[in-house]
Amino acid sequence: MTASRSKPVIPIVAVPANEQTISLYQKTSKIYPRSVSGYFKNWRWFMIWATQLVFYGLPWLQYGGRQAFLLDIDTHRFYLFGLVIFPQDLFYLAMLLIICAVGLFLFTAVAGRLWCGFSCPQSVYTEIFLWMERRIEGDRLARQKLDAQPWGLRKTGLKLSKHSVWLGFSLMTGLSFVGYFTPIRELVTDLTQWQLGGWSCFWLGFYSLATYGNAGFLREQVCKHMCPYARFQSAMFDNHTLIVAYDSARGEPRGHRAKGRQDYQSQGLGACIDCSICVQVCPVGIDIRNGLQYECISCGLCIDACNDVMDKMHYPRDLIRFSAAGATDQHALSSHLLRPRVLIYSSLFVLMIAWLGYGLLHKPDFKVDIMRDRNILYRETNQGIENAYQLHLTNATEHRESYQLRAIGLDGLQIESEQTLTAQPTEEILVPMSLLAPAGNQRGSQRIQIEVTALSSGEKVSTESTFYQP
Repeated sequence: MTASRSKPVIPIVAVPANEQTISLYQKTSKIYPRSVSGYFKNWRWFMIWATQLVFYGLPWLQYGGRQAFLLDIDTHRFYLFGLVIFPQDLFYLAMLLIICAVGLFLFTAVAGRLWCGFSCPQSVYTEIFLWMERRIEGDRLARQKLDAQPWGLRKTGLKLSKHSVWLGFSLMTGLSFVGYFTPIRELVTDLTQWQLGGWSCFWLGFYSLATYGNAGFLREQVCKHMCPYARFQSAMFDNHTLIVAYDSARGEPRGHRAKGRQDYQSQGLGACIDCSICVQVCPVGIDIRNGLQYECISCGLCIDACNDVMDKMHYPRDLIRFSAAGATDQHALSSHLLRPRVLIYSSLFVLMIAWLGYGLLHKPDFKVDIMRDRNILYRETNQGIENAYQLHLTNATEHRESYQLRAIGLDGLQIESEQTLTAQPTEEILVPMSLLAPAGNQRGSQRIQIEVTALSSGEKVSTESTFYQP
């Protein structure tokens, strides 16, 4: 007799008719942001102009017969107007990165993703590409109709025109980017004569295609899925952080009504007329009326759109506004700037900027490092005890300089090798140096100093080392 094996029962769950199953691999619908004008839109364009004038104009500035701002990787020299930064000066780069991080924390604690909405390169270039797209294809409805049409002569011409303008702008952006690492005037000359080097061609093409792809196609997908800031921003938010918020107490229940109708409250309606224009203007395609979402980049365009609708309906403005969850009065939001977190971030931000500025202004004009010869501890001669060293001297100025060497720390200590050195502009020299001290003066290892003096300016730099005696 064999035992029968029962089959497992799989429960069947009925899906309500009003619920919809969404595939994890569902294709994302294209977003067609609508054009809008207003206070935040004007500020956004102001920041676009400001950042792009700096980005495209800075490589063309000249200082002392050279490019004013140049990160010359080939020679390991970074030129910042009158300053020359060497790889040994990584401290300044580290300080700059820390300042940027603290600044990001500060701006996020005060007003959320303010950087994303107004200064982030992805947002800036996306807005520029959208402006070009609107000029060629039209606003939101015109672009939707054009994409829905079958391919024809008109559609092909408009698409080719748009992508040609996009590629031209991307090429100019890539050229400016490479111009920060290669003198841009030489770069343009080499480009016009088809003599670009291999690495220049690679980075020009890479950055141009990255700009074209990110701003032309990926757009909000970069902000949603590729940028880590969207994921960890919530860790820097609190109840006093200013965010773009919808006043649901005033706006709900939403509903359509005739223009200028003032008795909507007696009809059980809120101020929101459910026009969805706030969704249409959003560059990431979210509905801010559903509450704070990580996709929101705090650009404020939905505020401009809603205020425009409120003006037409003769309703009070700021149904959507920058607000804080812990604020009870919109006009008292300035008091939230005085909370401890903001004060600490602000103090650190200002102090580190002052520290970095002081360090750059008082950066020495030359650097000195001394290294002992590891092969010989000391050598006994008829004149005394001799120690050998390697002196590494870096001329951090852009003029020829001579230096006087002096050894101190032991009685009778003197330099047997050359005592005067000359370095060309921004040159690094490595020279052997020999020190001699009388025998029997002291025994064992002794701390000494090598003092180097620039003859033209009188600036002195000292470095320590060790002198060995039997």
